[in-house]
Amino acid sequence: MAKGEPDSDNDVAGEGKSSWAQCITAHVAHLQALLNRREEVSDLSSGDRKIAEKIKTHLAVARNSAGGWSSPVSMVTGSRIDRAYSNVHKAEVKLLKLVPEDEGELKWAGTVVLAQARQHLGPNDPRLVALEERLKNNGQEMGPDLKELAVVTLLAAHEAEEVERAQARSFRNVLLAAVIATSIVATLFIVWNFKGNLTISAFLCFSPPAGQVCPTGRDASRIDALLVEGFGAGAAALASSLAIRKIQGTNTPYSIPAMLILLRLPVGALSALFGIVLINGRVVPGLSNLDSTAQIAAWAVIFGIAQESVTRMVDTQGNKVLGKMRGPERGFESDENS
Repeated sequence: MAKGEPDSDNDVAGEGKSSWAQCITAHVAHLQALLNRREEVSDLSSGDRKIAEKIKTHLAVARNSAGGWSSPVSMVTGSRIDRAYSNVHKAEVKLLKLVPEDEGELKWAGTVVLAQARQHLGPNDPRLVALEERLKNNGQEMGPDLKELAVVTLLAAHEAEEVERAQARSFRNVLLAAVIATSIVATLFIVWNFKGNLTISAFLCFSPPAGQVCPTGRDASRIDALLVEGFGAGAAALASSLAIRKIQGTNTPYSIPAMLILLRLPVGALSALFGIVLINGRVVPGLSNLDSTAQIAAWAVIFGIAQESVTRMVDTQGNKVLGKMRGPERGFESDENS
């Protein structure tokens, strides 16, 4: 098969897709291979053949979701990602139902299900507890009598994982909305000062005894707001480089850490702008007039860095959301130790 060309099952290797799409397409190809083997080596009943057809439907949808064109709405809502993962999960559950009871593969399927269930279900979940107990008494080997329990447990684990993923997606969308809203507001202030007869400059210029001082010099300028917000956003970018050490990475496709960093830029710009306005309004104790453009720039930098006091709380919430996302390296920890 040439690079990028689909095989007989329409699985594609080597496409220039995102990392999550590459992982999904690889897993879909793996599940398709298992299904193909099951159909070739087993004499499926009419009921099992119907299940096999549904598995093919799930895999086709997951394959299309990972490899197809993504609309801007889908990228924002994450619906394409959810559709792919949900169909892969349902295919896995149905494949477990097709494992023949007389094959050695069934013997160790219980340990695989148990590992996934421990990742996403609470330690007191009755399905998990029952499967653990039965496997323990059976020497970790699963017999035909445990097959339905394993199927139910795997389905519950996948549904719990999808809830975790939905929470991460929802938080990412909130962050994205905040980034867009604050960026629009910061841009509007710049445009307002540029087009509105220096309206914003009146709040950014000071009148010390030596004469008027504005962010760009002695006289008000259309780029006063741009300069102040630029220093604030730059200071926020510097602060964010230091905050990276406290932000967790993630294996989810929703880029929450990147959104947490990106949010700092417009927030830093607005913090600098509003901070200078507060000084001009004599709200900040001990400050009334700034004597030079350098002082205005310096305070813009200070306020830009000060946005960390706000965004750090958002970071904390983001880490909590990421902490609820379970993977193989975290799955065996209890909720109390997470």
